[in-house]
Amino acid sequence: EKLAIAFGLISSPHGTPLRIIKNLRVCVDCHNAIKFISKIVQREIFVRDANRYHCFKSGACSCGDYW
Repeated sequence: EKLAIAFGLISSPHGTPLRIIKNLRVCVDCHNAIKFISKIVQREIFVRDANRYHCFKSGACSCGDYW
């Protein structure tokens, strides 16, 4: 999903939210990376994985780091 986020950041206008859908669970490394990315780029990133719907905004996730 890091690659999908990178592509989304360079190919979409600034300020628009990113929506990523995947069929596997989000790993701890990617979860932490997406939190940092959302804080740095000041964008909302929505990730739908096999079990949950994550909304990353300003360095925090809607799942409360429990997945």
